[in-house]
This record gives sequence, C-alpha cells and structure tokens, in this order.
Amino acid sequence: MPLSDPSSPQAPTRVRNRQLADIGPLAQLRAGRLGIRLPLLLVGLFFYGASMAMVIRGTLGQIPWDVLHVGVSKHLPLTFGTIVIGVSLIVLLAWIPLRQKPGVGTIGNALLIGPSADVVLALLQTPEALGWRIALLVGGVVLNGIATGMYIGSQFGPGPRDGLMTGLARVTGRSIRLVRTGLEVSVVAVGWLLGGVVGVGTVLYAVAIGPLAQLFLPLFTVELTPRRPDAGPSDT
Repeated sequence: MPLSDPSSPQAPTRVRNRQLADIGPLAQLRAGRLGIRLPLLLVGLFFYGASMAMVIRGTLGQIPWDVLHVGVSKHLPLTFGTIVIGVSLIVLLAWIPLRQKPGVGTIGNALLIGPSADVVLALLQTPEALGWRIALLVGGVVLNGIATGMYIGSQFGPGPRDGLMTGLARVTGRSIRLVRTGLEVSVVAVGWLLGGVVGVGTVLYAVAIGPLAQLFLPLFTVELTPRRPDAGPSDT
C-alpha cells in the first residue's frame, strides 16, 4: 500500500504540519510556538558545539568539517570556536550565487556553535584511558545526532553547511548524497593537509550521522501553527 503524500490536501493536518517548512526568517518568527521552538534551537546549537568538543577531546579522529577547523587552527592564533565562526561566514558567502535564503537558525548556527565548543573544550580534558576516549567519541557522535534533530526540528532553517549542500544539489542537479560526500571528502582532504586529524572518529561520524539524524529529527520537529485561511502572501 503506497504511503500518502504529506503535501496532499487529503493528508492529515498533523502529518502536513510536521514537514520541515521552506520559509523565510520573518515567516519563521510568525509561524508560532516560539516558546518551544526558540529554546529547542538554542539548546540544539549548544549541544552541537558540545558534541564537537567531545569528539575532539576523544582524540580518535575529528568530525569531517572539524578536520578542516582544527587544521586551520594550527596556522592561525585563534580559538577553535572563532575559526568555526569564520568558516561558517565564508560558507554563507557561497550561498549568494546559489540564491539560498538564510533563516534565523542559519545565523544562530554560524554564531553560536563555535563559542559553545570553546566553552566545553575549556571544561573537558583529554582522558588518558582509551575507554574514556572511546566514550567521549561515541557520546559526541550521538549527541551530534540529537543536536541536529533539535536545531533543524525547531523549523528555523538549515545551518550554513547544510544550506550549501542543498543549494549545490539544486543548482547542479546532483543528488544530496553525492554533493554531501564530495563536500566532506574535500574539507577532510584540505583539513588533513593543514594538520587536522583523520581517524576512526571521522569514519564513525560519516557512517552514523545520517541514521542518527533520521532517528532524532522526527522526535524534535515542532508542528508550526496552521496558517489562517484569510492570511495574505506575506504570512506564508
């Protein structure tokens, strides 16, 4: 029996509303339930930065984009979090020719994840025991999946790297899988050449983050307030 199309008028309202909305920043703020969505966004972004710090302190290989961030940090007198912000802003510049529209969450992602990672890096030390390092790695990857579900599920738009991926896929006509793989292989290669660490953690993240995000995103996606029948175009 085929699944019903969530965008179909016959689909239940609850199913339709739980789809991720493709709307601009003003519409995101007008979509209601801010008392749930804003805390979900902020906590998700903090957890995302914390998960990056956990994987780094595990010293068993870094998240693909963090291979680049750590590599750059070896050549600039800046904190890890500051470099994350800088790379995010550069990635956002690449949105311009792709005609991607940033949302509230896009800006929050660019500005808040780096400082969150710096805070947790200052609190965490690299453990000597291998078992604790493995626990930090696995816990960081799982927390990253939870954080991804939270900040995307808050319906405030994608992060800079996610938007670059979807924009490139749209413009080139290539699949999301192919574009994401190409981007991550490229940043890992550049980061490794700059001194970033590639290891089992890099592979684990690449393999696990997709299923984890798929697991947690439906759990955290917030239903938006249904649009009024008499709402004008500016409300959509």
